[in-house]
Amino acid sequence: MSRARVLVIDDDRSITGFLKRALSYAGFDVDLAHSGPEGLERALLFRPEVVVLDILMPGMDGLEVCRRLRAADDTPILMLTAKDEVSDRVEGLESGADDYLVKPFAHEELIARVRALLRRSGREEDRKNVVRFADLTVDLAAREVRRADRPVHLTAREFDLLAAFLRHPRQVLSQEQLLEQVWGIDFEAHTHVVAVYVGYLREKLEAGGEPRLIHTMRGAGYVLREEERPHDGETPGPAPAR
Repeated sequence: MSRARVLVIDDDRSITGFLKRALSYAGFDVDLAHSGPEGLERALLFRPEVVVLDILMPGMDGLEVCRRLRAADDTPILMLTAKDEVSDRVEGLESGADDYLVKPFAHEELIARVRALLRRSGREEDRKNVVRFADLTVDLAAREVRRADRPVHLTAREFDLLAAFLRHPRQVLSQEQLLEQVWGIDFEAHTHVVAVYVGYLREKLEAGGEPRLIHTMRGAGYVLREEERPHDGETPGPAPAR
């Protein structure tokens, strides 16, 4: 099952760093934005399952981002603020937020609230049919593929090949393994059929100039792999206040 994607919008990088560690440690895929306009754009582009949104940001504040996002779709929104006045909580909720968390807070409470929003929204169940890898989103039930905001139209065989890679991300698959999984164990194929369809798949996935996701491992096969990111293995501590 795919990991739920959470978008964190906050101009304070110490806050976003803490939130990314906490949410990643809990098993979520985390995307970050450091301004209201950037956050709104990324929310509408990548359609996260939950948005964690700070109120106090220069320019477009969190309340305005919340109103614009709520006008566009029903993505669950968890509002963050250092203010603990009733009027501030009411203003956030009336702007369209689904829940409200006051800084500083324990990361366990943050994670519990994000999971509760997923359950209440029904997106936890929907997510079982959706697989994400890097900027690739694949709906296995509907057989639909998107690369960021771009739809990717695949033939049935191309889709099955991509699904095979998604079942084994970052794992090298030999031509024989791919033939068995996609074409069937009894399929009598020319030796180059896998390479030909990998070429078709790459052409469509990279049609918008996106970086390559399916790489050739000479003498071994192919692997679905994105650019490596630095890993932070630290257990998150309490959220900073500001």
